[in-house]
Amino acid sequence: MQALKQRSPLDFAFALLVIFAGFTAFSRYREFMDYYEQGILIGSAAGIIWLGWFWRPMRVFLPACAAIAIGAMALYQGDLARGQAVFWLKYLLSSQSAVMWMCVLFFLATALYWLGLLRRSNTALSIASGLAWAAAGAALISKLVRWYESYLIGSDVGHIPVSNLYEVFVLFCLITALMYLYYEAKFQARAMGAFVLLVISAAVCFILWYSFDRQAHEIQPLIPALQSWWMKIHVPANFIGYGAFALSAMLGMAWLLAVPAPTLPGGNRVALYGVATLLIAAGITFQLKGAEWFPKLGAGSGLVALFILAVAGMLLLALNRGLLASFLPKPETLDEVAYKAIAVGFLFFTIATILGAMWAAEAWGGYWSWDPKETWALIVWLNYAAWLHVRLVKGWRGTVLAWWSVVGLLVTTFAFIGVNMFLSGLHSYGSL
Repeated sequence: MQALKQRSPLDFAFALLVIFAGFTAFSRYREFMDYYEQGILIGSAAGIIWLGWFWRPMRVFLPACAAIAIGAMALYQGDLARGQAVFWLKYLLSSQSAVMWMCVLFFLATALYWLGLLRRSNTALSIASGLAWAAAGAALISKLVRWYESYLIGSDVGHIPVSNLYEVFVLFCLITALMYLYYEAKFQARAMGAFVLLVISAAVCFILWYSFDRQAHEIQPLIPALQSWWMKIHVPANFIGYGAFALSAMLGMAWLLAVPAPTLPGGNRVALYGVATLLIAAGITFQLKGAEWFPKLGAGSGLVALFILAVAGMLLLALNRGLLASFLPKPETLDEVAYKAIAVGFLFFTIATILGAMWAAEAWGGYWSWDPKETWALIVWLNYAAWLHVRLVKGWRGTVLAWWSVVGLLVTTFAFIGVNMFLSGLHSYGSL
C-alpha cells in the first residue's frame, strides 16, 4: 500500500490506459487466442505497467508510439496496397518506411554523439540523445505496424514480427537503444552513446544490406517450426540478453580507451600497427573475394571477414589505450554500467534459454539435443556466468573484464549469426 501511495496521478493514468488497451485487445481478438496467448497478453500488460512505473519516460514513450502506430493502421483502411498510395504511409508510417527513418536517425545520433564527445558539447550530446529516442520510437512503431500488416495479408500469415533476421535486428536496435537511454539518464553520462550507438549502427548497416540484397523486408508466412506462441516470449527475452551484452562490450571498449596502459617501445608499436593494417587488408579482401575463393563458405565469408576485422580492431584498441581518457566518463562509471548491463542480460538470457528448452520439448520431444544453436547458447551463458562470478565472488575489476566483455560480443555474434552460416541443425531455418 505504501508503494501505491507514492505513485503519481500520471502513474495511475498510465496503468489505466494499459489495462484499457489490454481489455480492448482481449475483447476483440479473444476468439483467435488460446489460453497461453491470453496469459501472455495479461503478463505483457502487467510488465508494461511495471516498466512505466519503474522508468518514467516510458509513460509517455509507449503511449505516443502506440498512438502513432494506431493512426498508421487506420490509414490502411484494411487494404495493404494503400501503403504505396497514401503519402503518410509511403514516406513515414508503413513498417518499412519507419525502419528507414530509424536507420537515418540512428546514423545521425551516432555522428552527433561522437561530435559531442570530441568537442565536449553538451548541446550536441543532448540532440544526439533526442535523436536516439526518436529512432527507438520509429523502431517500435515499425514493429507494431508490421504486426498489423502481416494480418492484412491473411489471418494465416499474421504473426509477431520476430521471425527472421530482418525483424530481429530491428528488435535488437530497439532494445539496445532503450537500455542505453535508461543508463544514460541514470548515470548522467551521455558520452557513452558514442560507443553504444556504434554497435546499433552496425546492426543498421546489416538491416540495410539484408533488406535490399535479400528483399527481407517482405512479410512471409511463418514456417511450421515457428508457428508457436513460445516465439512471442522466447525471442524478445533472448534479445534483451543480446542487447545487454552488446552494450557491455561497447562500454568495455570505452573503458579501455579511458584507462592508459604501459607504453610499448616505438619499434614494437610500429610493427603492431603494420600487423593491424595487414589484417584490415585481409578482412576487406576476404569480404570481396572470399565467396569466390572459398565457394563452400558462401555468405559465411562475410562473417569470416568480420572476425578478421574484429581482431584488427582489438589490436588497434590495445595500441590506443587511454586515448580518450579526457573525453569519456569516469572508468568507474563505465565499469558499473557494463556490470549492470551484463547482469540484466544474463538474467533474461537464462530465462530465454529455459523457455527455448521448453519450446524444444513441445516441438521436437526433448528439452536439449545438443543442436549447434543450443550448444553455442550454452557457451554464451557460461561465458557471462563466469564473467559475473569473477566480478562478484573474486572481486575482479578493470582491464581483464573489459577485454572479456569485448571478446564476449564476438562469441555472442557467432552464436547468433555464425552458427546459422556454418553449422546445420534444428535451427537451420534461420540461415542467411
